[in-house]
Amino acid sequence: MSNQEVRKGEELPEKNLKEFLHQHHLINSLQSELFVKQFTHGYSNLTYLISLEDKEYVLRKPPVGAIKRGHDMSREFKVQTSVKKEFSKVPKMFAYSNDEAILGSEFYIMEKVDGIILNFKEAKHRAIPVNDYKTIANTWLDTFTELHTLDYNSVGLSDLGKPEGYVNRQVTNWGKQYLKAATQDVPAALEVMQWMQEHQPKTYQHCLIHNDYKYDNVVFKDTSWKDITAVLDWEMATLGDPLMDLGTSLGYWTLASDHDFVKQGIPSPTIFEGNPIRSEIVASYSNKSGRDIHNIVFYYAFGLFKIAVIAQQIYYRYSKGLTSDPRFAHLDKAAELCCNLALKSIKTNSID
Repeated sequence: MSNQEVRKGEELPEKNLKEFLHQHHLINSLQSELFVKQFTHGYSNLTYLISLEDKEYVLRKPPVGAIKRGHDMSREFKVQTSVKKEFSKVPKMFAYSNDEAILGSEFYIMEKVDGIILNFKEAKHRAIPVNDYKTIANTWLDTFTELHTLDYNSVGLSDLGKPEGYVNRQVTNWGKQYLKAATQDVPAALEVMQWMQEHQPKTYQHCLIHNDYKYDNVVFKDTSWKDITAVLDWEMATLGDPLMDLGTSLGYWTLASDHDFVKQGIPSPTIFEGNPIRSEIVASYSNKSGRDIHNIVFYYAFGLFKIAVIAQQIYYRYSKGLTSDPRFAHLDKAAELCCNLALKSIKTNSID
């Protein structure tokens, strides 16, 4: 994960931040020199690296002008604090505040986990050997299936979501959110929404799901690629159908054989030679978890549609001038592309 100087308009008030860190015994002196950098990874919540007194922390807060419902820091803090009781691969949580007078919004502070975050740039830079990708995928899937076995009742997360009716609510709500953020007519979007309403599964298992599980949201311990030390970005975690979680992951699993625009729109280390194709990931997940995956086209189409909605919502904020990040300028095209891919998958009954 790369970081850079803080973007204009997204600075943190230094005095308030230091006072908060001091109150929570995370620093010794208010006079300590503070260094703040912003992580460039991610399109949603703002994430900062805070360095002072030979210590490093990560701070998360919502983007400027964001609606509370999709950027609930207290929920994200609670989920990770609770999950940590039985699932070690979560950063340690230090402090949360909903006092907007401090940084202009709610926020929380957590541990910075050392290791390798495998986004596209990192993978390209490392020139990872072809044979290593099989190990990487296997470790990634082991952690995914481990996460799906977590007893959410015993860690105190039974109130995190309503698993009954989850699939129907997701299909309906993401459809509504798409229409709300739409900036142009995309016929494929409406077709996919209609198809998902008609072909959604009526019965399914449920468990704690992450909802954004991809390579650049996990931290690999080292280049043996055999251990993941932390799973990051729990903002969309809930209780629901684990195959919905898998479908979202497949949406991000771009392949070398995919259209060039797909590879540019969803850049992922999965395009490099040696990676399993999507159907192999599904077979491996089924083998590890014991779950039946006959209906995987529905889940893949849903995953792509969800990515489309997220991209479209960010583009909508950009088009209204609420964010000036240049990365967002063409996200409407990425959203349209994901809808077209979902429709193609439905029509060909294939995920590869």
